[in-house]
Amino acid sequence: MAVVREERQNIMYIVLFGIWLVTYIAGAIPYVLYLMHMFQQDSYKPREYREWMQVHTNVGRILGKCLYGIIALPLVMIGNIGCLIAACIMNAMTILVNKPHKAKKPLVYTPRVKRMLVTTAILYGIVAAVALCLGICVPVRASDGQLWKQSMQYMSIALLVLFIIQPFMILAANLINHPIEEGINRHYINDAARILKQMPELKIIGVTGSYGKTSVKYYLNTLLSSQYNVLHTPGNYNTTLGVVRTIRESMKPFHEIFICEMGAREVGDIKEICDLVHPDYGIITSIGPQHLQSFHTIENIISTKFELADAVPESGKVFLNYDNDYIRNHKINKPVISYGISGEGEAYRAYDITVSPKGSAFKMKDGTGKTYEFHTRLVGSHNVQNIAGAIAVANTLGIPMEKLIYPVKQLESVPHRLQLIKQGDRIILDDAYNSNKSGFKAALDTLAMFQELRILMTPGMVELGDEQYDENKEVGVYAADKCDYAVLVGREQTKPIQDGLLEAGFTSSRMIVVDTLQEGFQMVSAIPNERQKVILIENDLPDNYS
Repeated sequence: MAVVREERQNIMYIVLFGIWLVTYIAGAIPYVLYLMHMFQQDSYKPREYREWMQVHTNVGRILGKCLYGIIALPLVMIGNIGCLIAACIMNAMTILVNKPHKAKKPLVYTPRVKRMLVTTAILYGIVAAVALCLGICVPVRASDGQLWKQSMQYMSIALLVLFIIQPFMILAANLINHPIEEGINRHYINDAARILKQMPELKIIGVTGSYGKTSVKYYLNTLLSSQYNVLHTPGNYNTTLGVVRTIRESMKPFHEIFICEMGAREVGDIKEICDLVHPDYGIITSIGPQHLQSFHTIENIISTKFELADAVPESGKVFLNYDNDYIRNHKINKPVISYGISGEGEAYRAYDITVSPKGSAFKMKDGTGKTYEFHTRLVGSHNVQNIAGAIAVANTLGIPMEKLIYPVKQLESVPHRLQLIKQGDRIILDDAYNSNKSGFKAALDTLAMFQELRILMTPGMVELGDEQYDENKEVGVYAADKCDYAVLVGREQTKPIQDGLLEAGFTSSRMIVVDTLQEGFQMVSAIPNERQKVILIENDLPDNYS
């Protein structure tokens, strides 16, 4: 009878341990996917991911993710039926803690991500198998005679340790896969280079800048498409592999111009793209303290952006935004065509700019001094600045100014880049894509032009390294007389903007601090309708800052 009872207990133990293992996996998978998501948002760059880890993987956060699993471990070690049931309940709590949240930009299950997930699963399997073997090999008292129970306990310890160090497991999987990824990437890069080599007549325009490059790319595509067959990198395909994918999937023999957006987070990123595409023309839209967390110094940003100018041949042209001090003061030995809205020295200068809720109007002169008037549905002086750059390139490539008037009128707002949206009885200026000091101030200048009730809603700027407090405080001071209400998202994140607003004499009762963007919209709705509301949404932090 005792033997039967012991067998039943053993069966119950195995079943409960199996339930514990399944619930452990169910709790671990969302955490693994969350960390993989962060690694993807950091462009698969180990250094940037490690910097993210320094901020987001402190002891408190790790305990928050695996506290219930830690509590479950001694319960598993005790090994009786009641403790195993309690351990399963603790794992269920772990599942709830790690329940995935809706992401602004969800994890994309690219082939690389799938390969890393497989490698991570294999690492888990190897460690679990080793733990099982150790449990079998370590002697136990003869009276116990249950090596399998000891093995399961060893495995539970190993799996919990893996769960705690999972942020580093992502780096381990990436390191293991590195030779494979390098080989695959090199094959794709060589194939893209082969396609370009077969199109010697193709004109390639590189577009880069700390900000404004995506807008200029789309504007330039619209203007050039009035006369040429144009291909441009879609969306945010501005990395080497994004450019490679565009070429391999979309390049056709009939294309005459390829507009290639070039992004960068580290020195050498632009050069890497240029070594692939060999641009005939280049346009640098702006330079500012963007991504200082990875670049570290403004000098590194300047040298990286001008890697595009270095790659343009003497027979080509480099278009430079002379409104930007960093660009204007950096001398290069290449043919330069300047553009802008603020000075008299630019070859292409937009002036007499007027802005209304219907859009913007401005004038420009050609090389002969003849004046042309342009109208666009876009609002904001920096949109006009970007259009001026696109006009400069299109006109230089042979499209007469008078033939650019209609395409400029047809330009569409790039989503989330000072996009004017009429929403019921309110107007929204959606500048949520990202933010920098120059663009922030330009957006505030646009907001100030409206006669309606002006509301700023922002979480501030990020990735500014040691300059983050000062830069955010500066825009807070600047915003004080540009808005009637300020809705600040994130109590600690926006502290510098709060300080700047108050220092500049902003009324504290009109400064509203909230925790989420959704809560911010609720507070905007609660603001009395003194007159029609116009809301500037400046920046929306990515998931790896939430």
